[in-house]
Amino acid sequence: MREAIIELKGVSRTYRLGDETVHALDNVGIEVASGEFLAITGPSGSGKSTLANIIGGLDAPDAGTVLIDGEDLSKVSDKQLSYYRNKHIGFVFQSFNLQPNYNALENVMLPLVLGKENSKSRAARAKECLEAVGLGDRLRHYPNQLSGGQRQRVAIARALANRPSIIIADEPTGNLDSQKGAEIMAILKDLNKNGITLIVITHDPAIAKQASRVVSIHDGKLEEGR
Repeated sequence: MREAIIELKGVSRTYRLGDETVHALDNVGIEVASGEFLAITGPSGSGKSTLANIIGGLDAPDAGTVLIDGEDLSKVSDKQLSYYRNKHIGFVFQSFNLQPNYNALENVMLPLVLGKENSKSRAARAKECLEAVGLGDRLRHYPNQLSGGQRQRVAIARALANRPSIIIADEPTGNLDSQKGAEIMAILKDLNKNGITLIVITHDPAIAKQASRVVSIHDGKLEEGR
Protein backbone atom coordinates (compact mmCIF):
# COMPACT_ATOMS: atom_id res chain seq x y z
CA MET A 1 0.00 0.00 0.00
CA ARG A 2 1.33 3.44 -0.92
CA GLU A 3 2.17 5.89 1.85
CA ALA A 4 -0.01 8.92 2.49
CA ILE A 5 1.45 12.12 1.09
CA ILE A 6 -1.45 14.21 2.44
CA GLU A 7 -3.13 13.75 5.82
CA LEU A 8 -5.77 16.01 7.35
CA LYS A 9 -6.94 15.46 10.93
CA GLY A 10 -9.95 17.26 12.41
CA VAL A 11 -9.66 20.21 10.03
CA SER A 12 -12.26 22.96 10.40
CA ARG A 13 -12.57 26.35 8.71
CA THR A 14 -15.23 28.99 9.32
CA TYR A 15 -15.93 32.32 7.69
CA ARG A 16 -18.03 35.29 8.70
CA LEU A 17 -20.50 36.56 6.12
CA GLY A 18 -22.23 39.53 7.71
CA ASP A 19 -23.96 38.16 10.81
CA GLU A 20 -23.70 34.58 9.59
CA THR A 21 -21.01 32.04 10.43
CA VAL A 22 -20.28 29.68 7.53
CA HIS A 23 -18.74 26.31 8.38
CA ALA A 24 -16.79 25.75 5.15
CA LEU A 25 -15.09 22.67 6.66
CA ASP A 26 -16.32 20.81 9.73
CA ASN A 27 -13.93 18.35 11.39
CA VAL A 28 -12.60 16.96 8.10
CA GLY A 29 -10.20 14.05 8.08
CA ILE A 30 -8.72 12.45 4.98
CA GLU A 31 -5.59 10.71 3.73
CA VAL A 32 -4.39 10.88 0.14
CA ALA A 33 -1.82 8.33 -1.00
CA SER A 34 1.23 9.28 -3.02
CA GLY A 35 0.38 8.94 -6.71
CA GLU A 36 -3.38 8.79 -6.12
CA PHE A 37 -5.99 10.46 -8.35
CA LEU A 38 -8.62 11.88 -6.01
CA ALA A 39 -11.78 13.70 -7.11
CA ILE A 40 -13.52 16.02 -4.63
CA THR A 41 -17.14 16.73 -5.50
CA GLY A 42 -19.97 18.72 -4.01
CA PRO A 43 -22.40 21.53 -4.79
CA SER A 44 -21.36 25.18 -4.95
CA GLY A 45 -20.51 26.49 -1.48
CA SER A 46 -20.02 23.01 -0.03
CA GLY A 47 -16.38 23.61 0.97
CA LYS A 48 -14.54 21.70 -1.74
CA SER A 49 -12.43 24.66 -2.91
CA THR A 50 -11.65 25.57 0.72
CA LEU A 51 -10.37 22.03 1.23
CA ALA A 52 -8.20 22.30 -1.88
CA ASN A 53 -6.82 25.67 -0.75
CA ILE A 54 -5.91 24.28 2.67
CA ILE A 55 -4.14 21.27 1.14
CA GLY A 56 -2.31 23.65 -1.19
CA GLY A 57 -1.23 26.01 1.60
CA LEU A 58 -3.28 28.91 0.23
CA ASP A 59 -5.49 28.94 3.32
CA ALA A 60 -5.07 27.80 6.92
CA PRO A 61 -7.58 25.91 9.07
CA ASP A 62 -9.04 27.29 12.30
CA ALA A 63 -8.53 23.89 13.90
CA GLY A 64 -6.93 20.58 13.05
CA THR A 65 -3.70 19.38 11.49
CA VAL A 66 -2.51 19.40 7.88
CA LEU A 67 0.40 17.05 7.19
CA ILE A 68 2.04 17.08 3.77
CA ASP A 69 4.69 14.40 3.32
CA GLY A 70 4.90 14.22 7.11
CA GLU A 71 5.37 17.96 7.66
CA ASP A 72 2.83 19.90 9.72
CA LEU A 73 1.99 23.05 7.75
CA SER A 74 0.76 24.82 10.88
CA LYS A 75 4.28 24.74 12.31
CA VAL A 76 6.18 26.23 9.38
CA SER A 77 7.00 29.89 8.81
CA ASP A 78 5.37 31.98 6.08
CA LYS A 79 8.61 31.73 4.12
CA GLN A 80 8.65 27.95 4.42
CA LEU A 81 4.97 27.81 3.41
CA SER A 82 5.68 29.86 0.29
CA TYR A 83 8.55 27.51 -0.54
CA TYR A 84 6.23 24.52 -0.04
CA ARG A 85 3.63 25.95 -2.41
CA ASN A 86 6.23 26.84 -5.01
CA LYS A 87 8.15 23.57 -4.97
CA HIS A 88 5.63 20.88 -4.10
CA ILE A 89 2.23 22.02 -5.40
CA GLY A 90 1.09 22.82 -8.93
CA PHE A 91 -2.22 24.71 -9.19
CA VAL A 92 -4.60 24.63 -12.16
CA PHE A 93 -7.67 26.87 -11.99
CA GLN A 94 -10.94 27.07 -13.93
CA SER A 95 -10.18 30.66 -14.99
CA PHE A 96 -6.58 29.80 -16.04
CA ASN A 97 -5.09 32.73 -14.03
CA LEU A 98 -2.57 33.62 -16.73
CA GLN A 99 -0.86 37.01 -16.89
CA PRO A 100 -2.36 38.74 -19.97
CA ASN A 101 0.77 40.78 -20.72
CA TYR A 102 3.07 37.75 -20.66
CA ASN A 103 3.36 35.24 -23.48
CA ALA A 104 3.03 31.50 -22.88
CA LEU A 105 6.74 31.01 -22.21
CA GLU A 106 6.84 33.91 -19.75
CA ASN A 107 3.73 32.67 -17.93
CA VAL A 108 5.28 29.25 -17.43
CA MET A 109 8.54 30.82 -16.28
CA LEU A 110 6.86 32.70 -13.40
CA PRO A 111 7.12 29.95 -10.74
CA LEU A 112 10.75 29.46 -11.74
CA VAL A 113 11.47 33.15 -11.16
CA LEU A 114 10.17 32.74 -7.62
CA GLY A 115 12.40 29.70 -7.32
CA LYS A 116 15.44 31.84 -8.22
CA GLU A 117 16.61 29.77 -11.17
CA ASN A 118 18.77 31.56 -13.74
CA SER A 119 17.12 32.92 -16.88
CA LYS A 120 18.60 30.34 -19.27
CA SER A 121 17.45 27.36 -17.23
CA ARG A 122 14.05 28.99 -16.64
CA ALA A 123 13.45 29.39 -20.37
CA ALA A 124 14.62 25.85 -21.12
CA ARG A 125 12.37 24.34 -18.45
CA ALA A 126 9.35 26.43 -19.52
CA LYS A 127 9.82 25.36 -23.14
CA GLU A 128 10.06 21.72 -22.05
CA CYS A 129 6.79 22.01 -20.11
CA LEU A 130 4.95 23.69 -22.99
CA GLU A 131 6.16 21.02 -25.39
CA ALA A 132 4.92 18.37 -22.95
CA VAL A 133 1.36 19.74 -23.26
CA GLY A 134 1.53 20.11 -27.04
CA LEU A 135 2.23 23.85 -27.25
CA GLY A 136 5.80 23.87 -28.49
CA ASP A 137 4.66 26.02 -31.42
CA ARG A 138 2.88 28.60 -29.21
CA LEU A 139 5.75 29.79 -27.01
CA ARG A 140 5.43 33.46 -27.98
CA HIS A 141 1.63 33.61 -28.11
CA TYR A 142 -0.21 35.74 -25.55
CA PRO A 143 -3.31 34.46 -23.73
CA ASN A 144 -5.67 36.46 -25.96
CA GLN A 145 -4.15 34.70 -28.97
CA LEU A 146 -4.94 31.25 -27.56
CA SER A 147 -8.14 29.23 -27.31
CA GLY A 148 -9.54 28.27 -23.92
CA GLY A 149 -8.12 24.77 -24.22
CA GLN A 150 -4.69 26.15 -25.13
CA ARG A 151 -4.77 28.57 -22.20
CA GLN A 152 -5.51 25.70 -19.84
CA ARG A 153 -2.59 23.79 -21.35
CA VAL A 154 -0.36 26.78 -20.56
CA ALA A 155 -1.72 26.71 -17.00
CA ILE A 156 -0.86 23.01 -16.71
CA ALA A 157 2.63 23.67 -18.09
CA ARG A 158 3.06 26.40 -15.48
CA ALA A 159 1.90 24.00 -12.76
CA LEU A 160 4.57 21.51 -13.90
CA ALA A 161 7.41 24.01 -14.00
CA ASN A 162 8.87 23.23 -10.57
CA ARG A 163 8.31 19.47 -10.87
CA PRO A 164 5.63 19.27 -8.16
CA SER A 165 4.68 16.08 -6.38
CA ILE A 166 1.02 17.21 -6.15
CA ILE A 167 -1.24 18.95 -8.68
CA ILE A 168 -4.49 20.52 -7.49
CA ALA A 169 -6.90 21.27 -10.32
CA ASP A 170 -9.97 23.30 -9.31
CA GLU A 171 -12.71 22.80 -11.95
CA PRO A 172 -10.06 22.52 -14.70
CA THR A 173 -12.64 21.85 -17.43
CA GLY A 174 -15.30 24.28 -16.20
CA ASN A 175 -14.68 26.89 -18.91
CA LEU A 176 -14.19 24.40 -21.75
CA ASP A 177 -16.42 22.48 -24.13
CA SER A 178 -16.61 18.71 -23.76
CA GLN A 179 -13.93 17.95 -26.37
CA LYS A 180 -11.38 20.40 -24.95
CA GLY A 181 -12.25 19.28 -21.45
CA ALA A 182 -11.55 15.67 -22.39
CA GLU A 183 -8.16 16.70 -23.82
CA ILE A 184 -7.27 18.50 -20.58
CA MET A 185 -8.29 15.51 -18.48
CA ALA A 186 -6.19 13.22 -20.68
CA ILE A 187 -3.14 15.39 -19.97
CA LEU A 188 -3.81 15.43 -16.23
CA LYS A 189 -4.33 11.65 -16.13
CA ASP A 190 -1.07 11.08 -17.99
CA LEU A 191 0.72 13.18 -15.37
CA ASN A 192 -0.89 11.08 -12.66
CA LYS A 193 0.22 7.86 -14.38
CA ASN A 194 3.76 9.25 -14.25
CA GLY A 195 3.59 9.54 -10.48
CA ILE A 196 2.11 12.95 -9.69
CA THR A 197 -0.58 12.95 -7.01
CA LEU A 198 -3.65 14.50 -8.65
CA ILE A 199 -6.54 16.19 -6.83
CA VAL A 200 -9.38 17.42 -9.03
CA ILE A 201 -12.21 19.57 -7.67
CA THR A 202 -15.29 19.10 -9.83
CA HIS A 203 -19.07 19.21 -9.89
CA ASP A 204 -19.12 17.09 -13.07
CA PRO A 205 -19.87 13.38 -12.44
CA ALA A 206 -18.23 12.45 -15.76
CA ILE A 207 -14.96 13.98 -14.55
CA ALA A 208 -15.22 12.48 -11.07
CA LYS A 209 -15.76 8.92 -12.33
CA GLN A 210 -12.34 9.01 -14.00
CA ALA A 211 -10.63 9.25 -10.61
CA SER A 212 -9.39 6.28 -8.62
CA ARG A 213 -11.27 7.61 -5.56
CA VAL A 214 -14.09 10.09 -5.08
CA VAL A 215 -15.05 12.00 -1.93
CA SER A 216 -17.86 14.51 -1.62
CA ILE A 217 -18.45 17.50 0.63
CA HIS A 218 -21.83 18.68 1.84
CA ASP A 219 -22.14 21.59 4.28
CA GLY A 220 -18.46 21.28 5.17
CA LYS A 221 -18.63 17.58 6.03
CA LEU A 222 -16.65 15.02 4.05
CA GLU A 223 -18.25 11.82 2.81
CA GLU A 224 -16.28 8.96 1.29
CA GLY A 225 -17.53 7.96 -2.13
CA ARG A 226 -15.71 5.11 -3.84
